[in-house]
Amino acid sequence: MERLASLFTDPNTQWILFGCMLLGLCSGVVGCFSYLRKQSLMGDTLAHAALPGICIAFMLTGTKSMLLFLIGAGISGVIATFGIGWITRYSRIKSDAAMGIILSSFFGIGIVLLTQIQHSNYGNQSGLDKFLFGQAASMIGSDVWTMMIVCGILLFVCALLFKELKLFSFDPGFARGLGYPTAVLDQLLMFFIVIAVVVGIQAVGVVLVAALLITPAVSARYWTDRLGVMVVLAGIFGAVSGALGTLLSSMVQNLPTGPLSVLSATAVFCLSVLCGPRRGVLSKYYQTARMKRRIQTDNSGQSQSIKEGAAS
Repeated sequence: MERLASLFTDPNTQWILFGCMLLGLCSGVVGCFSYLRKQSLMGDTLAHAALPGICIAFMLTGTKSMLLFLIGAGISGVIATFGIGWITRYSRIKSDAAMGIILSSFFGIGIVLLTQIQHSNYGNQSGLDKFLFGQAASMIGSDVWTMMIVCGILLFVCALLFKELKLFSFDPGFARGLGYPTAVLDQLLMFFIVIAVVVGIQAVGVVLVAALLITPAVSARYWTDRLGVMVVLAGIFGAVSGALGTLLSSMVQNLPTGPLSVLSATAVFCLSVLCGPRRGVLSKYYQTARMKRRIQTDNSGQSQSIKEGAAS
């Protein structure tokens, strides 16, 4: 207990804890709309597509700034979303194949640029490769403040456009019939995913950040049928996963925070699969057992009635 209390008083741990909780909260909320739109692969695609933007931002400025990396990765992610839209609109290629093409192409460019940086004369390129798998311990106060501002704006816009995003996620055809700009909403949702991905790259890395987008949303889906409740639960599950990953990483040496946060989200998902009130395994088992008992009771009652009728 004393060690756990000392973790909360450590300024570095406080920044990492707050940053990972913000990441989980933001990713969970945005991931709900991506999950409902059946675009689970989109988060993974945009995460890999952000790597060239990070490398180009570093090559142009020569500094490792979280804000500059956010801008570079955001621009790269937006270009990737337009590339996916262009491929699906002007060719016969389906969206999943287009996302696979963009993912592999952008990630390949990013690896080439990253290798070029590591073999160049940049004096401070050390640690840049951590963006592949994340390094939450490298976050400082200014990084967390940047994440807080970006996540706050993103959550505010999601709350402001909740009705439009809800209608667009469930029935885009009906939304188009009502006059909603579905193309704009589609690109806006893509941009939200880009922001959530970019915010989480430093903590989790481009390889695992998609897990924090989808896993809390899927976990929340097992507990409710209402989108508003699902969004709140996904944000809570994401924040709890980030907090658990940070605490476990701080208590055990040489364990990375990002992968532990993803594993914590997976543990929450497994718990949801088991204990979900309507879709959980235990709930379905209980419902099936209760239905069998009811059928047996009805059958025994009918048999008794038939016997009594025959006796009379």
